[in-house]
Amino acid sequence: MELIQTTPDLSAYLAADEVIDHHHPMVGRTAARLAADVADSYAYAQAAYEYVRDAIPHSQDSGDPRVTWRASDVLTLGTGICHAKAHALAALLRAEDIPTALCYQRLLHDDGQGHVVHGLVAVRFHGAWHRQDPRGNKPGVDARFSLDGERLAWTPDPRCNEVDYPDLYAVPHPAVLGALRAAPDRPTLWQTLPTAL
Repeated sequence: MELIQTTPDLSAYLAADEVIDHHHPMVGRTAARLAADVADSYAYAQAAYEYVRDAIPHSQDSGDPRVTWRASDVLTLGTGICHAKAHALAALLRAEDIPTALCYQRLLHDDGQGHVVHGLVAVRFHGAWHRQDPRGNKPGVDARFSLDGERLAWTPDPRCNEVDYPDLYAVPHPAVLGALRAAPDRPTLWQTLPTAL
């Protein structure tokens, strides 16, 4: 699948905003700590990915009812769903000048009823975009950082009306962000996340 930048200006994928707030001290401290132990930007990207994947539990897996959407809150509170974790990873990567996009899949809902939009990131190395899924591993899910073939949590099945969206966004999709910001808790969010983009 060919990934498509929604804006041709690569600097948009380095920008900070209210959601991907890599100017926030919490993001800066976390990025500095991760960068201190690595030799180059590739190793940093992998370390940041593994930190978000492993050290911040997916709130559905852990049973945490809190809803986070701002990167600094995800890092401070240590919880988030896939979209929130993607925002945190994007902030950590952009803090170290690694262009990072948000991207999405449409998957069957975990209860088997209907579909839900799932959040990922894509990082740019060597002139190409590479998708990564920091949602967190669990039995049946073994996502890994890779620039040599995707190692995502799930591969959409077209027979089930699942979709890989090719678009690379510099900011969160409004439908996703709207659902995150409006939900008072994760059980409510589970009922209000978009089913398609």
